[in-house]
Amino acid sequence: MTQAKLKIKKGDEIVVLSGRDKGKKGEVLNVNPTTRRVIVQGINQVKKHRKPTQQAPGGIDTIELSIDVSNVAIADPKTGKATRVGYKTLKDGTKVRIARASGETID
Repeated sequence: MTQAKLKIKKGDEIVVLSGRDKGKKGEVLNVNPTTRRVIVQGINQVKKHRKPTQQAPGGIDTIELSIDVSNVAIADPKTGKATRVGYKTLKDGTKVRIARASGETID
């Protein structure tokens, strides 16, 4: 079985569609296409209790857990609202991602 290509990439600005962080925006830090999950800065944060070691002190860290790619959408560069992603081939032959809602190119 082949895995589907994800339309969300590292560095994209996204909007959370469902869950306790619904409506929040953040930047994608990591994308895992095999599990179809993304890690977003400031989204799905949990407290992690760590024991002290010789290299690092112990304490409570706040880390981001992954969120399923179906629960996020690209933020439209023009309006900032959630939008779907499409593709367009420019005159010079390069393929770029576009926001379906406004038609703007996504960097």
